[in-house]
This record gives sequence, C-alpha cells and structure tokens, in this order.
Amino acid sequence: MRKNERAFDRFLRLVLSAITGAVARETTGTLSKVMWGVSAVMAVTGLTGVCPLYRVFGISTCKVK
Repeated sequence: MRKNERAFDRFLRLVLSAITGAVARETTGTLSKVMWGVSAVMAVTGLTGVCPLYRVFGISTCKVK
C-alpha cells in the first residue's frame, strides 16, 4: 500500500496514541476499552503511514513527487 500520511501526521498520531493510552489506563469500563481501541488504531496508522479512511475519501497528506 502507498503511504498517505506525512511525517508530521504520523508523529502526531503516535503522540495522541500515547496520550490516549495513558488516559485509558486511568479509566474503567467501556470508556477504557474504547480508548484502548482508538489508541491502537492511531498507533498502527502512525507506524505504517497508511490511513484507511484517508484512502476511502481520497485524502493524502504526503507531498506530491
């Protein structure tokens, strides 16, 4: 798959993933599970550089070469 996230976008997703994960550790119940899921998705998209929703909507934050 071609990457559709710029380096800053990826960095921001990883930072937000860490913050969301930290908050999820302090919460309980359904909210905690949802936050863990959101954190995991942000981490995976940040590490891979591919966002499926960006692809669906034709968005790319990468510079055109």
